[in-house]
Amino acid sequence: MNRVAIVGSCITRDLWPRQASAPAGLLYVARTSLGSLLAPPLAAFRVGANPPPPLKRNPHDALVADLRKTALARLLAFRPTHLIFDFIDERFDLLAAGGTIVNESWELTASGYLRQAALRNARRIPRHSPAAEQLWLEGATELAGLVRATPLANARLILHSAQWATRLVDGTPLTDVQVLPGRPADIAAHNALLARYEASFRALMPPMEVMAAPEHRTADKDHLWGLSPFHYPPAYYAAIWDQLAAMGVERPA
Repeated sequence: MNRVAIVGSCITRDLWPRQASAPAGLLYVARTSLGSLLAPPLAAFRVGANPPPPLKRNPHDALVADLRKTALARLLAFRPTHLIFDFIDERFDLLAAGGTIVNESWELTASGYLRQAALRNARRIPRHSPAAEQLWLEGATELAGLVRATPLANARLILHSAQWATRLVDGTPLTDVQVLPGRPADIAAHNALLARYEASFRALMPPMEVMAAPEHRTADKDHLWGLSPFHYPPAYYAAIWDQLAAMGVERPA
């Protein structure tokens, strides 16, 4: 049976049906950044037994994994047969706090954890700054070394190459995009950043296969999660599944 690990975002996770628990043979690492994934755990961070509203269990678990830096241990223990990366979650600013780096995701801002002493005086590192790009590159370099030195080297490595859509399915230009509420996003700047990330990653990592469906990269207002530059129409996911199947990944029942 395939064991597929995703280090990425919903554009890859949404290929699998949504269930109360993760589908068998699937590990999903999300709401992180290569600039924060390999950093030390956040010191003095406290978490309750239940997710703080409005967060649900799975998004909250992903947030806590980024703060406590537990995702890599889970990934290594999972021993995936296929390891898929996508960089759509690499859109948030980074925060320097408590001797580490964390991803300033919507989940973090909504959780209330920024009021904890461990994060109260965090310093923001803008995503499009040279400092954030250097942190990302250092993380990518370290991850490439980890893959080569661990059983992850036995996994089939796949890059899910993606960009933000500039138009809706009907051809209407996509405007007024935000990364977080009140923080406008420049689609062209984010796509240029993604292109640099993907080129650097492929140069650093062992040989990877690439899957992409640029002809279907449009924004679908009827998407399960609503309108977004990276919520694509059904034809996109069908095209990606065809490529995954050719790489030996079993389609979910």
